[in-house]
Amino acid sequence: MQALTLFYDGLCPLCRAEIVFLETRNQAGLLRFVDVSNGQYCAVDGEPSCAEALANMHAQFDDGRVIMGVPVFIEAYRRAGLPTVAWLMSRPALAGFWRFSYAFFARHRHSISRVFGPPLWRLAQAHADRQARVNGSPPER
Repeated sequence: MQALTLFYDGLCPLCRAEIVFLETRNQAGLLRFVDVSNGQYCAVDGEPSCAEALANMHAQFDDGRVIMGVPVFIEAYRRAGLPTVAWLMSRPALAGFWRFSYAFFARHRHSISRVFGPPLWRLAQAHADRQARVNGSPPER
């Protein structure tokens, strides 16, 4: 299975919480994460531009193929050892629901994050801290 690089909005608390969660599940090392909002991001080798990545979640496989939107999450969850979630998100009968839901979230993520971001961020950090203790390493901040 190829590694996958996710391009995310680090200024979005919900996005960051999701990345922290995925980082804790990345035991196989198949996921990499690039914060496009930090002002230092510069697209190379077919990567999405900052504007593209901020408008819609993008990821790039090691072979250079780029995917965006819901397929990013399906592939990320597969690599994070969450096959049931990936399977559920890949069901054709639910594709319209996931596409609509993600498009809505992507457009309104900062407003949504003001409400749900802080508690989910704390939850993701608590999970990361527990994983770090289990693995015997200090928690990352």
